[in-house]
Amino acid sequence: MSATVEQHAPGSPGWISQHGLSAVDTARLAQLDAAEHDPRVFSVEGDLADFGGMAFKERFPRRFFDMGIAEANLIGAAAGLAMRGKVPCVNTFGAFALMRACEQVRVDVAYHQSNVKIFGSFTGLASGFSGPTHHCIEDLAIARVLPGMTVLAPADAVAAYHLGRAAIEHDGPTYMRFGMDVTPQVHDEHATFRIGQGLVLREGSDVAVIAAGLTSVAAALEAAGLLAQQGVQARVVDMHTIKPLDEDLVLESAQTAGLVLTVEEHSRIGGLGSAVAEVLCEHRPTPLRILGVPDR
Repeated sequence: MSATVEQHAPGSPGWISQHGLSAVDTARLAQLDAAEHDPRVFSVEGDLADFGGMAFKERFPRRFFDMGIAEANLIGAAAGLAMRGKVPCVNTFGAFALMRACEQVRVDVAYHQSNVKIFGSFTGLASGFSGPTHHCIEDLAIARVLPGMTVLAPADAVAAYHLGRAAIEHDGPTYMRFGMDVTPQVHDEHATFRIGQGLVLREGSDVAVIAAGLTSVAAALEAAGLLAQQGVQARVVDMHTIKPLDEDLVLESAQTAGLVLTVEEHSRIGGLGSAVAEVLCEHRPTPLRILGVPDR
């Protein structure tokens, strides 16, 4: 992240597209901007400072801690900071935060409702070059089941910035997932994001496509455009908050279209599709297809 980007005002025209920023860049910028206004905000690293964290380290060296590749210790330290009234932002691989350190997240963060913000990068299949040990297709399922954990999956760099700020301002444990690459921008840079409120990006009455995450929402919009050429009108929803899920929007979409398709870069089990299925089964039985990574 260059000094020019750091000083560029978020929300001004082209501040993301002109610099080719990724969700990692803007999530980091969200932390940096929050720290400028709130001295309680800390950065706690899992040896990922080279991936956008150096600006925070240089600006706030006394609020920056690199714990190395020791994720259980990393989460424990963050929980300790939260118990002292700080707002720690944990930056590490999503796979390591919620699998290698699952017990610490469960006991030290979730059970205590510690105000820890976990920013999980390289999620989905974004770390393909590192092999299956680094793939992260189970994180939403794990995070959803943890008590009181807010779970976010931004669709682009715009959402990553605004949801990152919202996560830091939110009182309670939060997990936000994203990949590493620059992905298509689907949101206007002035878009408004609220935790727990999905966004309708395209209207349609034949099928409702509910998607979450960097690659999935863009793919859903592209598919909707192709369907429109065949006379099929698809509503596309960016369900950036997996928990608490926007149940009203799910039910409205099901009522409008009568057929629901969910899309996520995650296992078909336990993620967005499962969350939507739970709502539909309880309140409005509707034909549903879940598109995700198969269980094999």
